[in-house]
Amino acid sequence: MTDLRKAVGFTALAGAGALAWARLEAEAFAVRHVTVPVLPPGSSPLRVLHASDLHLTPSQHRKIAWVRSLAELEPDLVVTTGDNFAHVDALEPLMVALAPLTAFPGVFVMGSNDYFSPLAKSPARYLMPSSRRPQTNVVREPDLPTAAFAARLTDAGWLDLDNARARLRLGDLEVAFVGLDDPHIARDRLPAPDAAVTDGADLRLGVVHAPYVRALDALRADGAEAIIAGHTHGGQLCVPGLGALVTNCDLDRGRASGLHGWPGPRPDEFGGHDSAWLHVSNGVGTSPYTPFRFACRPSATMLTLVAR
Repeated sequence: MTDLRKAVGFTALAGAGALAWARLEAEAFAVRHVTVPVLPPGSSPLRVLHASDLHLTPSQHRKIAWVRSLAELEPDLVVTTGDNFAHVDALEPLMVALAPLTAFPGVFVMGSNDYFSPLAKSPARYLMPSSRRPQTNVVREPDLPTAAFAARLTDAGWLDLDNARARLRLGDLEVAFVGLDDPHIARDRLPAPDAAVTDGADLRLGVVHAPYVRALDALRADGAEAIIAGHTHGGQLCVPGLGALVTNCDLDRGRASGLHGWPGPRPDEFGGHDSAWLHVSNGVGTSPYTPFRFACRPSATMLTLVAR
């Protein structure tokens, strides 16, 4: 019985230690650096800052300061892939956080948490098969200032890519974008083709919040050479040596975060392969009801696009 008590005590202590670490890790913000060989031969590098899933509340002053500090990286382009809100009163704090980044060209799409404020949910629901399917039966009315947020960003010069196309000249490159509103709540609609946007572009980028297979397939079929997404939080609670347990969509766990090929291996692994590049951010924040991360530090990514 003494040995059993010791085992139970040790298990409880280890669990408490892991929980405490997971709470600390949720604020251990980092910047990842990834190189993507996707530009035409002879092109100069293009530095793209990818930030996603801020899940910001007004009291998160440390997160706000860290997001503001990302402007020191001086990117050529900022891409944000949604889920910025975690509170109905987060609009002004969000604009404070993003203000320094709006000094650079930027594009954005929304996630479900830019329409609906968070609700308390059992973390176990993310382990259920239903978590891999989009939410097509949402009955709540949106309660966040989505339109005001989009207007503030577009007034600052960023481009709204929710079910839209756009084109930017970045340095010597003409970049064509196609974006989707959030597939997680079935708002995605591929915009009609537009030759004025795509013809003669040096690079075609797809942008979406949740990397559902149907959305990635649609963007790749549309001609995207690289796709940028968020939503997964990289699994959020990962097992060392195993990685993510869930992606909260139908994307496979092996591509829960980081740089991969879509639909197959990375394009550089086999000559002539028709896969696009796919970068999935593991996100900056968490739901306020599950403020934990384990083996999955919150991050933004500096994608350096270079010549193929």
